[in-house]
Amino acid sequence: MDKTDDGFFRPVSGFDLPRYAGVPTFMRLPLVPFDHPRFAEVQVGLIGAPWDGGTTNRPGPRHAPRQLRDLSTMIRAANGVTRVRPFDLVNCADLGDVGPNPADLMDSLARMEAFYARVRAAGIVPLTAGGDHLCSLPILRALAKDRPLGMIHFDSHTDLFHSYFGGTMYTHGTPFRRAVEEGLLDPKRVCMIGIRGPAYDFEDRDFADAVGIRVIPIEEFHDRGPVDVMAEARAIAGDGETYVSYDIDFIDPAFAPGTGTPEIGGPNAWQALQVVRLLRGVNIVGADMVEVSPPFDPTGGTAFLGVTVMFELLCVMAERLAAQD
Repeated sequence: MDKTDDGFFRPVSGFDLPRYAGVPTFMRLPLVPFDHPRFAEVQVGLIGAPWDGGTTNRPGPRHAPRQLRDLSTMIRAANGVTRVRPFDLVNCADLGDVGPNPADLMDSLARMEAFYARVRAAGIVPLTAGGDHLCSLPILRALAKDRPLGMIHFDSHTDLFHSYFGGTMYTHGTPFRRAVEEGLLDPKRVCMIGIRGPAYDFEDRDFADAVGIRVIPIEEFHDRGPVDVMAEARAIAGDGETYVSYDIDFIDPAFAPGTGTPEIGGPNAWQALQVVRLLRGVNIVGADMVEVSPPFDPTGGTAFLGVTVMFELLCVMAERLAAQD
């Protein structure tokens, strides 16, 4: 599909309407739900997943899509560093929110999978604002139904645990264990970056070693630097279809305090953006930004950093899609 040039898929400019005015959508893009007459023209869809039913400690990411949309009014048309203009390259739109069931975890997973199956069937590449990290599992179920994907994962936790509380299999600490078990991810094409913090045990790391997942702990990240680490991550992903999952707690809580499970010692805000720019050329078929928790940062600073990361993701995704046309 070619980029539409009639202006419909352009964001509202701050020169035309003040940023504090109007109904907020992601990056001031048009709202194009499934029943919209121009839904079939969308190439990248920004989606809210307001659900945190997998959270095991501090809740709140269910409120993130609203805050992220509000703070995204500060996003402009061009990347100030790479000079990529994503809205010139592909048709982008806000597809609205997945409607979860806050009283039923399994029903919420099924609803999300069905939503993303429709997105995939339309040929739209999704960029999601979570929600807790369990949201990634139903997205992967929809996107990887026919073949396993690679994944580049930015986080302070692996989310590879088998279960919580004696047998609870679906939490924000288990999505990628389930994804490997279900054949949604090719573990030898998965790279996890930034892992750190105290641990109960090393069951998750043992699993990663057993199946071939590359885990780059934060000490190695700081020793080697983002450029070298990301060169390895790109090599692991290769040319195949790849999912990118970005947990805001990858970033040090000095810069992103609004999250449920912060871990000291992470990257700064500059490095948080740099690693995404270094994804340039990766065949990204979907991406998410998860675990922003507005109750723990009512100033909105964490959400602003989170949505800026989303813009950087959008830039590399749009550039790759445009090159494929």
